[in-house]
Amino acid sequence: MPGTSPEAPPTAGASSHDGAPLIDAEEDLTPAPQLAAARRRLRTHPALLLLGIVLASLNMRAALAGVSPLLGEIGEHFGLNATAGSLVTVIPLVFMGLGSYVAPKLAGRWGTETVLFSALVLLCAGIVVRVAPPLVALFAGCALVGASIALLNVLMPGLIKRDFPDRAAPMTALYSTAMILGATVSAATSVPLENALGSWQGSLVSWGLLAAVAALVWIPQVVLARRGARHGEAAATPKHSVETGPKLGRSPLAWQVTLFMGSQSLIAYVAIAWLPTVFTDHGMDKAQAGLVFAFSTLLQMAGSFVVPVLAGRMRRQRLLAACVALLMALACAGLLVAPVAGAWVWAALLGIGQGGALGLALTMMVLRAGDPHTAARLSGMAQTWGYLLAAVGPLALGAVHQATGGWTLPITLLLVVCAALVLLGLGAGRDRRIGA
Repeated sequence: MPGTSPEAPPTAGASSHDGAPLIDAEEDLTPAPQLAAARRRLRTHPALLLLGIVLASLNMRAALAGVSPLLGEIGEHFGLNATAGSLVTVIPLVFMGLGSYVAPKLAGRWGTETVLFSALVLLCAGIVVRVAPPLVALFAGCALVGASIALLNVLMPGLIKRDFPDRAAPMTALYSTAMILGATVSAATSVPLENALGSWQGSLVSWGLLAAVAALVWIPQVVLARRGARHGEAAATPKHSVETGPKLGRSPLAWQVTLFMGSQSLIAYVAIAWLPTVFTDHGMDKAQAGLVFAFSTLLQMAGSFVVPVLAGRMRRQRLLAACVALLMALACAGLLVAPVAGAWVWAALLGIGQGGALGLALTMMVLRAGDPHTAARLSGMAQTWGYLLAAVGPLALGAVHQATGGWTLPITLLLVVCAALVLLGLGAGRDRRIGA
């Protein structure tokens, strides 16, 4: 949502008796009249709009998840050690954090639809550049992929809340489910695509086709939005500036929410970067390791759906935070004891815990804020610093793995992060409001 950071999960929007959203003094954004007319025209073609949302959401993790089962081949091709190889996952995370900061500014200047379309084009370009022969192209492509995903991450929830205020919950469920589905399919098919196309480059570049199709489907939305708003006019006009409201940098509660978001993201992206490698290093077939990883990703949908629903019905979410951290800790402990024999069990525990932790982190951005404006600012803070913190994980654990020659110490360090997640959840899950 232009002018603010719209990543905060949608809350149930109030509406009048005829279903139109109510706007009061607490609302942060006032739609421009010309764009409101464009939105109505867009919704006269709901199937096309829904298709655009689903296709964009499918792209929000696919380009990242498909790398993990092929990380060994990529490292061998370029002669990278474990630390340098982890940059393939780290660089996108860094640019996801940086892109989360600038996304609202870009949308405020050019409009949400135009930036979303541009993000899909940029994603397609990044996927293609990533498989070019020079090593520098690999890292440059990773940066483009991360930046484009950041724009989609931040703007898609805001678009849903803006255009479907009375159906925010089911639309958010559709978008988040499609996002996880894209990651699952990508992880499960990366090795079969490599075998079918003859190279890891062919497997990775194939996901550029999905991004290109999604960009084409978004063209009608861009055209109609540009007709309804003058060139450069924001999709909405902010009533508040970022200087108003409580100082989040001075709020311990804001930092607890931010670090909870960052810690759970660190565990998630360490799994994306290294979980299949952990299995193959212990003797599992590469294709089976990809399937186990895809199974874990698929089960994230269960946690990301159930946990936020429960969190919204509770005044305090401390028990939920402890439970999702415990599930991930049990999975890490299992990887230490029987990484291959219990692989499917550990993958299930890790997937449910990761999905629940992500859903809880996004939900607490709203529950801990005293008003919508603070929720948007808190979401921007948590997304930016959270992804930058998460970027440390794959690189650091890759370096520890390289230094020790095994996975015992890296996985033990993940157990420490799980313990920290419990403490952060106990703080962030209190019945408090920032600025109250």
